[in-house]
Amino acid sequence: MQRANFLKASLATATLLASPFVWAADTLKRYRVDKGFKVDAGKDRFNQAISLFDGDTFMTKVSTKDTNGDLYVYESRRVKEGGPALHVHFEQDELWYVLEGEFLIKVGDVIHQVKAGDTVFGPRNVPHCFAKVGSGEGRLLMTFQPAGKMEECFQQISAGVLKTMNEAQQDAFREAHGFKRVGPPINQLKQ
Repeated sequence: MQRANFLKASLATATLLASPFVWAADTLKRYRVDKGFKVDAGKDRFNQAISLFDGDTFMTKVSTKDTNGDLYVYESRRVKEGGPALHVHFEQDELWYVLEGEFLIKVGDVIHQVKAGDTVFGPRNVPHCFAKVGSGEGRLLMTFQPAGKMEECFQQISAGVLKTMNEAQQDAFREAHGFKRVGPPINQLKQ
């Protein structure tokens, strides 16, 4: 009987000692909003648009922080023709919905010519890239699911982190954020 009491006491002591750690783990869970919100047209969720390459502007609509990393949605505005290099995301699916303008979006071996109202889906681990074509402003609503580190990546690029990096360092930066460059931009690909 003493052994049973000893085991019960040990279990009670272990539970008591673990309680602060369980509480801390619950408290430290990443934040997820519990109420809906609205982001006005032409605005960023946090009033801090992200400025990227060649005049691109990204306006966060649903932040990684809002969804505990499940989703990242932003509006991309671009005046200049072109776009990013062919790349692949290891863990994110990507979706493009054209709000304005015309784009070429390459997913795998297929190049889609898209215009306002069109949607293209790019599954994870499939190389893809896109480019704005034609004059005027182009706007895309873009989604990453799960969010991964893409929002953080864009914020760091906007802060100028790539300006001091050589090509190898830039490639390491990309891979640290969950994607890899695997070819040139679409306007440099042979179509």
